[in-house]
Amino acid sequence: MSESFLPASAARVQAALDAAGVQTLVVEMPETTRTAADAAKAVGCEVGQIAKSLIFRGVSSGDAILVITSGANRVDESVMAQAVGERIEKASADFARERSGFAIGGVPPVGHATPMRTFIDQDLLRYDRIWAAAGTPHAVFQFSAFELPRMTRGSVIAVTQKK
Repeated sequence: MSESFLPASAARVQAALDAAGVQTLVVEMPETTRTAADAAKAVGCEVGQIAKSLIFRGVSSGDAILVITSGANRVDESVMAQAVGERIEKASADFARERSGFAIGGVPPVGHATPMRTFIDQDLLRYDRIWAAAGTPHAVFQFSAFELPRMTRGSVIAVTQKK
């Protein structure tokens, strides 16, 4: 698919994927892929195979922190605070757009406006193939979960407390 047929945000994601050497194509879905459940339904996979890119803000530093988590998981902010070294909070929509260059509901794991410290949910690596947002609430791409740490330079950790 040519990037010229994609919305500008999705084309930026395709360019970032190409630059990272990830062999995949961004596709536009007729259904919304704004939430993990919506995306799983649209592409026909388990919710756990959806890589949610969530932006948090360091309370002391004001830094943007990207957490890429399985769609089946909820990020535990206390676990993440230990990993980050400071208390974190969910970023506002404006902060997320300013730092990533994308609106919430379409934030991809790559192609951000500014570099962010990145953490990857270890549960995503249980899957061979995963799906992620690609810049709009209708654009997604599929790839090997094992490419995620390389393409994002993220640290793989547990983002939830295991019982």
